Amino acid sequence: MHRVIARRSAPVLDESPATPPYRIMSGRAGDLSPKQAAVLQEFRERVQDILPQLPSQNDHYLLRWLRARTFNIEKAECMLRKHVEFRKHMKADTIIEDWKPPEVIEKYVSGGLCGYDKEGNPIWYDVIGPLDPKGLLMSATKQDFIRTKVRDTEMLRKECERQSAKLGRHVEAITLIYDCEGLGMKHLWKPAVEAYGDILTMFEENYPEGLKRVFLIKAPKLFPIAYNLVKHFLCEETRRKIVVLGGNWRDVLRKYIDEDQLPVAYGGSLTDPDGNPQCRTKIKYGGVVPRSYYVQNSIKVQYDQTVTIRRGSSFQLEYEVFCSNSMLRWQFASESADIGFGVFLKRNGTDQQKVTDMTEVVPSERYNAHFVPEDGSLTCAEPGVYVLRFDNTYSVLQSKKVSFSVEVLTPEGEPQPRTRRGEAQLD
Repeated sequence: MHRVIARRSAPVLDESPATPPYRIMSGRAGDLSPKQAAVLQEFRERVQDILPQLPSQNDHYLLRWLRARTFNIEKAECMLRKHVEFRKHMKADTIIEDWKPPEVIEKYVSGGLCGYDKEGNPIWYDVIGPLDPKGLLMSATKQDFIRTKVRDTEMLRKECERQSAKLGRHVEAITLIYDCEGLGMKHLWKPAVEAYGDILTMFEENYPEGLKRVFLIKAPKLFPIAYNLVKHFLCEETRRKIVVLGGNWRDVLRKYIDEDQLPVAYGGSLTDPDGNPQCRTKIKYGGVVPRSYYVQNSIKVQYDQTVTIRRGSSFQLEYEVFCSNSMLRWQFASESADIGFGVFLKRNGTDQQKVTDMTEVVPSERYNAHFVPEDGSLTCAEPGVYVLRFDNTYSVLQSKKVSFSVEVLTPEGEPQPRTRRGEAQLD
């Protein structure tokens, strides 16, 4: 059983009286209405000055930009001109030959090109579980990751060109297999989500219509939350191409991919020359980044609030959680010294309760958040009022400045409204 993750929207209709009523047009070369053909011709004339700077000048390529903007010629032209400037900035035409990612990215960013689907489209694998987002962001710049994705996408574009020449028909998009096994809270670390969002935005703005379909396999219970954190970076057309597969994902993949093009680990018969079923010569599987690669101690995070907690005092934040299995997420950093932190659940009854009368759900302990910002989460088994407590009662001499961000996400991954109830500094 599988399902498309977003509802399919209406296709482009040809309203020309020369065609039968309700004729569905794809907006692709060879399947254009007279109106679409006229728009394509005008578009070509309007971008004539930048055509030599594009990787392709054929109708197939220009139509990708028109479809991305539903044949709005002004918006498509603006999008394409911005892409030309992007290509210059990224040196996209020569990035494959002239640029090499940092060693830590080459070794520890997972994924790779392996095989072709039944229609000849290249298949790219993204393997999420082994990724170490924090280690990677500590070891390389966000620009390095974006440049790496540009290099990979340009490589895939050239692979599509080779397939087009080999098969004698146009191939312009890839099939993506997104392996979510092992997706966990480490992947939802806020700086990692933000970096991934920047990469998705880059892809959407500069490589429209580059995806044929996305098969998402082995999705854990956490997936809806993870998806909702990044879906706003994706256009509607991309969302419609995402298909979440169930337990029979191997059978579904084999309907679209011949077994000899599918690794044994993914339900096919393809192996490495040494018999490895994961095809590790083609697909990288990442791993934990050794600290020897770290070039910085922390990632700069924009926090929602900063407070100074007096010596011998604690600071409490109350959040009401309305639905069971909602997620409470927090990030915090302290200045100059450590800080205690714990999470408690108020018991039913009086609203005014001492921390000793509450249920401890995240044990209170001291964190060296002045060295490395702390981030964590709690899946709330039951609704109620949850208290986040910053503890400085052990410090008899020093006040502590703490910056923090807190949010509550519903089981569907949406921010829960009106969650903050109050705060207090207690001696």
